[in-house]
Amino acid sequence: MIVILGATGTIGSALVKRLVDLGVPALALSREPEKLRHQLGEWGGSTIEVAAADAADPESMRRAFAGASQLFMAMSNSPRQVELETSIIRMAADAGIGHIVKISSPAYDPSAPVAVAGWHHKIEKVLSESGLIHTVLRPYAFMQNLQRLAPTVVHQGVFYGCMGEAACNFIDCRDIADVAAEALTNREAAGHVYTLTGAEVFSYPQIADKLSALLGKPVRYINMDPEALRRDLMEFGHMPLWLANHVTEIQSMSVALPEKPTDTVKRLLGREPRTLDAFLREHVDMFR
Repeated sequence: MIVILGATGTIGSALVKRLVDLGVPALALSREPEKLRHQLGEWGGSTIEVAAADAADPESMRRAFAGASQLFMAMSNSPRQVELETSIIRMAADAGIGHIVKISSPAYDPSAPVAVAGWHHKIEKVLSESGLIHTVLRPYAFMQNLQRLAPTVVHQGVFYGCMGEAACNFIDCRDIADVAAEALTNREAAGHVYTLTGAEVFSYPQIADKLSALLGKPVRYINMDPEALRRDLMEFGHMPLWLANHVTEIQSMSVALPEKPTDTVKRLLGREPRTLDAFLREHVDMFR
């Protein structure tokens, strides 16, 4: 039995849908089980069970892990991430789970100036020391996160950042989920570290040009000083300090360390990753 922790998240829900398509049984965990059951009803997910569980509730996790052989772990970044994920790894080992697939950070080097990357480094160390077979997925920027730019594009015809003209790796979360499914269903794919990107890199000015062409109206990217962006994310985006720091740190790192795509998705899945052009066309109505 595969247990999916984070089944209502962007990657987790895509993984659940992929396993439904493959006919692979799994137990999907959620703090909102009824919401997940509703989604499964739409997808025809008769092979997926749903259980209420919370990473902060050890007893609910122990119940979920009983009889399981594999665990997919995708948790939202938070200041408690190291505490919660290391606890889950230890509970999984105690329960006899033999393989964990973890979503991590592409900025793995502990010296990288990204606090969240440091958290993932600590968690991966615990995972390595657990003795469990583990597959680590290190995806770059999610295409789905570009949807957060929609409000200012709609109302002002602009979006903001601090990446200048630096190129950034983007990947569709559905490709991440497909790689996770491959690791969970193909023993040869398990037990490795995979850095995941799309096939091309794009700068924010290039994305503005793509949106302009799709919408038939000008869309501009406005570059900001990282500190000014951090303040705006907190004031207007209502982000906590740690999350505003994370966004600005990631964008600043893209400027400092040039990014280039990998061919990992193609090698593992035998197809090209989903493209940014296709993603923007699919979601263009959000930007109108």
